[in-house]
Formats: sequence, structure tokens, C-alpha cells
Amino acid sequence: MKINLKVWRQKNSNTAGKLVEYHLDEVSEDMSFLEMFDVLNDSLTRKGEDPVTFDHDCREGICGMCSMYINGRAHGPQTGATTCQLHMRSFNDGDTIVVEPWRARAFPVVKDLMVDRSAFDRIIQSGGYVSVNTGSAPDANEILVPRTIADEAMDAAACIGCGACVAACKNASAMLFVSAKVSQLAILPQGHSEHKERAERMVAQMDAEGFGACSFTGACSVECPKSISLDHIARLNREYLGAKLSSENVQG
Repeated sequence: MKINLKVWRQKNSNTAGKLVEYHLDEVSEDMSFLEMFDVLNDSLTRKGEDPVTFDHDCREGICGMCSMYINGRAHGPQTGATTCQLHMRSFNDGDTIVVEPWRARAFPVVKDLMVDRSAFDRIIQSGGYVSVNTGSAPDANEILVPRTIADEAMDAAACIGCGACVAACKNASAMLFVSAKVSQLAILPQGHSEHKERAERMVAQMDAEGFGACSFTGACSVECPKSISLDHIARLNREYLGAKLSSENVQG
């Protein structure tokens, strides 16, 4: 396949970026999208040029590191898949592919297609955990959890924190990410005791990071590679409202 690429190149967050055109003549349809970028970078390196910087790690759709905005869609045209799971057979010979980084004030560009997503880490640090006493691990069956609740918590925990929801949202909202992290703990008995503090602290941190407000258009769930449901945003709104009405230490 012959592929024409328009790739966002930017030295750092303090400099202006631009789209740069590249042409690849021998792209296999069996290559993953990231393998195609490996071929591009190998070619650039051989020419003595600076290779394109992009995030990647597991390349199995698990780690959430890959973050490319491809032809106007987070992770590209394939539904329910990350960039690393996208293959070149999803494109046609002679196609022009535009590749950009996530666009959000809370995700500043580090270089080229790599953005700083540490805002997500700080949101988790603010309340995305269950406080426990140290000691030996409790028996796995000590606390009984209904199968439906366990399945729903697992669905929420499937979120890999890639940031596609933010990139897809016209407001750059992180509500789908935050709601998934709140839901996976709030609906389990182990996380119930801190559910009010968790909701208020994580929402306050999300706002402090500069993410936009949720207008519930649903683009986030559509582009999410793990198909996280909008039901979790509804749950977060209930959790947060309950905290605002009854907590004595509400933040934000």
C-alpha cells in the first residue's frame, strides 16, 4: 500500500506545531498502525531526521498509552479498539491519513503526538482508592458481592485511562474517566464507606486540572476503546449530589 501521512510535529508545549507530510510506499495491510509509524521513524532516522515521538507500551490495547487522533477520531476509525489494535487494512491504498495528538488544555503536548496525561494520575490520587488497614490479605469470599454488581464494577474497571473520552469530547470533559473510576469502587461494599468523599474530591480535582464540563452528548462513550457506558456518568452525578447535600467537608 501507498500511504500519505500528515503528522502533527511540535517540539514542545511552548512552541507552535504544524502538520508535516510524509509518504510511505511499502505498507503492509497486516501492519498495525504503530508498526507503520515504526517504519516511518526508521526511514526518518536513516535520513538523519528527528523521528516522530508518540506514546506506546504494551501494544495490546491494555496499557492506555497510545493516544493518536486519526482522521478526526480518537484512536481512528475502528470502534472499540485502541490505536495499537488498529491495522492498516482499515485503510485503502493511496489514502491520506491525518494524525494529531489529543487536544485538551489539561493534556499539554510534550512533543509531537505525545501528551502529558498526568492530570489523570492526580485525579486518582485525590480519591480513586479504598483505604484499608495493613496486614494480611482478607479471604476472597469474606465479603459477598452479587454477580451483577461484580460484573458492573468490572465493566467500569475496564477503563484504561487512555484519554480518548477527553479527546472526543467537544468540551474536553473527563467525566467518563472519573465516573468509571468512581463507579468501580462505589458500587462495591469495600468502597461504600468513602463514596461521598471520593466523589467530591475527584470531581474537585478534575475541575482543578482544567477539564471541561460534561454536556452528555455521548461522544466519549462512542470513542472509548473499552465501551465504558454513560450510566457511570449518571452514577457519578448522583454520588456527587449526595455528597453536596450531606457531607460536612465538601470540596469544590
